[in-house]
Amino acid sequence: MRIGLLGASAIAPNAVIKPAAKRDDITVTAVAARDPDRARGYTVDHGIPAVSVDYAALVARDDVDLVYCALPPAAHVDAVRLALDAGKPVLLEKPFAMDADDARTIAAMADEAGLPVIEAFHYRFHPLFQHAIDLVADGTIGPVSSAIATFNVAIADRPDQLRWDPRLGGGAMMDLGCYGVHALRSLLQGEPDVVAAHGEFRRGVDARLSAALDFRGVPATVNCSMTSGPECWLELSGRDGSIHFRHFVAPHHGGEIVIETAASRRVKVAATEPTTYDAQLDHIVRVLRGDATPVTGGVDAIANMVAIDACRAMARG
Repeated sequence: MRIGLLGASAIAPNAVIKPAAKRDDITVTAVAARDPDRARGYTVDHGIPAVSVDYAALVARDDVDLVYCALPPAAHVDAVRLALDAGKPVLLEKPFAMDADDARTIAAMADEAGLPVIEAFHYRFHPLFQHAIDLVADGTIGPVSSAIATFNVAIADRPDQLRWDPRLGGGAMMDLGCYGVHALRSLLQGEPDVVAAHGEFRRGVDARLSAALDFRGVPATVNCSMTSGPECWLELSGRDGSIHFRHFVAPHHGGEIVIETAASRRVKVAATEPTTYDAQLDHIVRVLRGDATPVTGGVDAIANMVAIDACRAMARG
């Protein structure tokens, strides 16, 4: 499988380039960026063979089988359209779109093209997160009575930082809270109602946001902040115990699950290899070979954006 990169992004080395280098069945063949000089420097830094003059040229390349789009959310609809029109599936960085309407547009285009557009929620593909899903489904802690997910990362407020630009899809909920919303939806296997939300807004984006959710009678909370951290964890409480998941977004960086029940006072399950990005790339390979069904994207991505939109709208008042 040959991958073309839309955007000379900071995330691509960890998300795609390094995981691909570990395999003999995947190569990164080309990159395109708004700034050609930046793209050329990127190829040198990361050993990528070719630069395309623009995004349209990249998706049209014969040596690109999968397009990885790490452009800002505001550019996702147009970028995905280019790729799908060229007959190429897409690994699309989170969040899936600027809002739920754009997510529906992307999902409809993917359906019409008959090609997957997979949302890059890399954490979701890691074996330790799947273990957490299994623990909840198996009733290890009994019926879940409450849940909370927190993801805070201090992000410098500077003019060139897209996460502080509302026109590009910035904000704590879009960049960080989207993980918490998605994780709780995955663990609780349902869609939430947004009960309340509040936050601090700067330069048109939510610098921090907290939202109270209701999953069919199970109260849950999502916290996210671009002004504090790092902090990343989630916890589920149930009738018979609790599950605490440390570093749930990147469990390969010292993440662990701590299970406490009446029968077992404290059981730790530590994360092991692969990295979340290795697992994500493996999932994509299996999807494109017809051996797996996409876990993210489509209906899942739309539902996540519906919840994100509701949280942001309620926080604004």
